[in-house]
Parts: sequence; C-alpha cells; structure tokens
Amino acid sequence: MSPARRMAPVDEQVEALLRGTDFGDPATERTMRAELRERLEEDRPLNVYCGYDPTSVDLTLGHTLTMRKLRQFQDFGHRVTFLIGNFTGLVGDPTDKNKTRPMLTTEQLATNAQTYAEQAFRILDAERTAVRYNADWLSKLTFAEVIQLAAHYTVAQFLERESFAKRYAAHEPIHLSESLYAIMQARDAVELEADVQVGGRDQLFNLMAGRPLQREFGQRPQVVITLPLLVGTDGHEKMSKSLGNYIAMTDTAQEMFGKVMSLPDETMRDYYVLLTALPLDEIESVLAGPPMEAKKRLGREIAGSLHGDTAAHEAQSYFEATIQRRETPAEMQTYVLPAEPDAARLDRVLREAGLAKSAAEVRRLVEQGAVLVNGERATDFATSLASGDELKVGRHRFLRVVGG
Repeated sequence: MSPARRMAPVDEQVEALLRGTDFGDPATERTMRAELRERLEEDRPLNVYCGYDPTSVDLTLGHTLTMRKLRQFQDFGHRVTFLIGNFTGLVGDPTDKNKTRPMLTTEQLATNAQTYAEQAFRILDAERTAVRYNADWLSKLTFAEVIQLAAHYTVAQFLERESFAKRYAAHEPIHLSESLYAIMQARDAVELEADVQVGGRDQLFNLMAGRPLQREFGQRPQVVITLPLLVGTDGHEKMSKSLGNYIAMTDTAQEMFGKVMSLPDETMRDYYVLLTALPLDEIESVLAGPPMEAKKRLGREIAGSLHGDTAAHEAQSYFEATIQRRETPAEMQTYVLPAEPDAARLDRVLREAGLAKSAAEVRRLVEQGAVLVNGERATDFATSLASGDELKVGRHRFLRVVGG
C-alpha cells in the first residue's frame, strides 16, 4: 500500500496536530493552520522535526510535549527526525534568560546526549524515527558561509526579541554568539528540508527564523507548530531542573505518580490536554468529578505512558498505602553501609543511594524538613545512621539502611 493511501483525512489530521498548540497570537495561528492544511492536502508524508539541546542529562515531562506531538505526526504516517543539538548546545538558547548561559564543552554535550534518544523512544517509535546531530553540518561551515547566513538577518530583528530587548534595556550584556543561535537553528531547517518544525512557544522566534532562510535555499518555508510551556510541580514556574519543580522522564513510575499527586488542582487541565491522548470531552468529564480521583487518573495516564499500565497501577497502590494511609512499605530500597569512615553520614547515604544528586541537594532537603529518619525530621545533614534505620525523603521515597 502506498504512503499516500495511508494518509488520514486532512480535517482529522489538522484538528489532532493542532490540539494543545499555542502560537502567541491569532494571526500566526491562522497562517500556520492554513499552511499545514495546504501541505497535508498534498497527501504525502511530511518531513517533521524538533531539536533538543543536550544541556543536561535528563529530559523532563516538559520536553515530552513536543515528543508527543512528533508521535502524532508519526502515527499519521509522516517522517520524523529527532534532532540532537550537539552544536547549538555549545551556545545555548538565550530564550527566557535574563543573562548569558554558561557555555558547555563538546565533551559535556556528548555525555549529556548519550541517553537522549533512548529516553525519547519511550514516546517515539524508534523504527520510524531518524536521529540526527546538527554538529554534522554546522561544524563544517566556513567563516564565509556563516557570514552569508548572517546576512539574511538584521540586528533590529534580534533586538526585538523579548529576552534580548529586556537585557538591552537593563544594560545586560548580549553576546554575539547568542544572536547566532537562531541562525544555526534556521540552517538546521534547511539541512533537514523541513516541512514542519515543532517547538515550545518560547521558541517561536527561532522557528520562524528558518522560514526566510529556506526561501533563500529554494525551499518552501516550514510550517511552525509551537506548544505552551509546561508549568512545573509548583504550579507557577516553567518546569525546570534548576528550579527543582520537574518530573524527569527517568523517574520511576512511583516517583512520577507521587509528583503528579502533588500538583495544584488548577494545573490538571493543562496536564491532561498536553500529556494525555484522552478526548477533550472525556477530560472535562473527569475534571468534573472529585479532584483526588481526577489527579489519580492523571498520575496513571502519565506514569502509564512511560512505564506501562501495570507499573502505573502499582504506583497508585504504593501512593495510597504510603501517603494516604501513612503505611511504611513492606518492601523498600535498601542501602548497605560500607565499612568506611563517614560512610554512615546522612548526606553520603542519600547521595550513594541515588536519592540526592549532591551534598547541596541533601542540605536543601534537610532544611525543607523533607527528610525523616525513623519518623523524625532530620535537622543535621551530617547525622550518623545505623543499620535498621528507615528514611523517608519527600513524600514517596523510602530507604532502609542495613549493615555491611
């Protein structure tokens, strides 16, 4: 059967692919909707991509918004590229930053990128996903070619960008390398011959920058699809590892479910629309019921999409027992104390057991009263533990210390 015959009706595709999108203004939305419909009416697989800069090791649920949109394109029979920005990551996207990002090294980016595709394949179909690295072409550009690319844009265009405008008005430095970020991303669109690029709403400037450059290279300008920013578990700020309000794709099902249950009620509708495939009328029906049950359903949907339904239901049972009924789980992670000096210190145990990534995080958890030792709040991160001690970190992580 030919690819053309596999294409779903255009109206069905348009409505599904634009669900949950946010373009920032009605005019842009109308333009992109019309152009997407025009491409889909050609009844062929479109070239669709999204780029991910490996500036940290773990991807979060915030990143999955674009991945889920890519998966929708895949399920309609379109060609998807998961682009790892191992060259753009050297600069870092200045979007929503009030200061220059610290530049990462090539080695740091390579380390961070090692598991990106593996994490993404929890959502994307690996067999139908092309994984590319933009260093393959951007690193080969000559200085003359960079100048030629830059000649298609003006300084005024970049100063109109909100993040740059704020920094310029505040007399904060704006480095030339940062202004090149959008140009590099535009070159990605040309290399991939993109019909559609997906990104976050805060990426609109970068995504739109690809359109005029594609024209210069004799290509049709890509359709831009942008999604809203996912609010973190605090219910206020954008989900971010630096703010600690994130749910990582590498979190266990229990951790995911527990973090979802901590969400403010007012965030549930956005999470349902952006992170589940439930029909909108079913979402409204669920939200009209008891908030606790709606949140449990949300936790199952999110954890289940990344870990499977069985793990999601087990996570719910674990939450109900340990949080709602305040039971100590019969089975919990154990940590064997090594026979070394200071091996029993609370901060070392939490780091070695993987419940905290650094001594600074342990201090923060202790200061917040988030660490219990045998049911009592820990007040000193250097507390010495003993075999048989039971720890609770946050609302849903437990650890039993055993002797070596």
